[in-house]
Formats: sequence, C-alpha cells, structure tokens
Amino acid sequence: MKFARFVCVLVLLTVAGSAFAQQGHPLSGAWLGNWGPSATHRNDIRLVMSWDGKAVTGQIGVGPDAIPLRNITLDSANQRWMVHFEFDAKDQKGATVRYIADGKLENLGSYNRTITGTWSHGPTKGDFKITRD
Repeated sequence: MKFARFVCVLVLLTVAGSAFAQQGHPLSGAWLGNWGPSATHRNDIRLVMSWDGKAVTGQIGVGPDAIPLRNITLDSANQRWMVHFEFDAKDQKGATVRYIADGKLENLGSYNRTITGTWSHGPTKGDFKITRD
C-alpha cells in the first residue's frame, strides 16, 4: 500500500514538473495590462518578453514602434519573485525619458500569472498591472 502511494506521488510530481517546464521562464510570453498615475488615468500596455538561456529580453508593443526593455531582472531569492525593468521613451517634446518599473510576480503556478508594481519617470510615479496572455 505504501509503495502504491509512493508511485502515485512520484507520478503526480513528474506530471506537475513537466507541465511547469513546458511554460519556460516565468517572464516569457506576451503580457497585457495597464499603467498610469491614478485610478482614472490609465494607459493600455503590451509587453513581450523572452528568455534566451542567459538573459531576459523584451519590448513594449510590437512592430516598428516597439520600445526595447532594458535591465530586465527577476529576483527569485527567498521566493520573493521581484521583477525590474527599464525603458527609454520620448516625451511630448521629443526628449528621451527613462522609465523604471518594479513589481512582484504573482500566481507563479498559473499560466495567466501577473506582475503588479510601481513605475516612475522623473518626478512622475504610478502603478501598473500586467497579466500574461
């Protein structure tokens, strides 16, 4: 009886492990959501990130106007799952502005995991929430 339980647990762990492995890196995929400085002033956002075996790369948007993400990191120490990324975009006057975003990866076991956090550029601050699509 104990052997049968052991085999069942082993099979379940193997299936669960292979299912997780098929999803790849926790940040890989397309992410959809919004960001803004207040609950009433929101902007839609689409990120695409991928793992090349050494680093995470990504961009905001798709096509020729996509903005490359920089300094993408995932800190999984102590299972905190903190995410950091930066990007440069033009403001209304055409000047380059550095955006900095920090968030927490949540629902790690779910395909539709989320990243919720804060962003800033200069003195302007806000929050964001994106969900893997």
